[in-house]
Amino acid sequence: MQRTLTSLTQLAVAIAFTLGVVATAADATGTWTWTTQGRQGGEPRKTTLKLKVDGAKVTGVLVAPGRGGGDPTETAIEEGKIAGDTISFNVTRTFQDNKFTTKYVGKLSGDTIKGSIEMPGRGGGDPRKVDWEAKKEVAK
Repeated sequence: MQRTLTSLTQLAVAIAFTLGVVATAADATGTWTWTTQGRQGGEPRKTTLKLKVDGAKVTGVLVAPGRGGGDPTETAIEEGKIAGDTISFNVTRTFQDNKFTTKYVGKLSGDTIKGSIEMPGRGGGDPRKVDWEAKKEVAK
């Protein structure tokens, strides 16, 4: 009887720990937006990120303004994952038959994701990093 009680206690502790970890995982599902300054002081550019989380896997699309004020482009994210409050994914775009992959990493805190974006360098140069901060849109 004592052995069964100990086993049940251990099982209950393991379940409580697991539920606690799941409950504290950040919720990235939803629509996130941020604004960046346009090139050469141009109009600010709004970017939208639509995410869905399933366990540790993250899927979704990034909607960015088109070049030269053109229609926005929607690109699926790749290799999306979340671990605790850290989210990461890649976005690959094609421009003039060349593929460019941009890597996003961020920490979720409430309705904010703060992190960095690593972009390929121009003309094959070193990659460059910029900060990003997205806010979660509230469902209306």
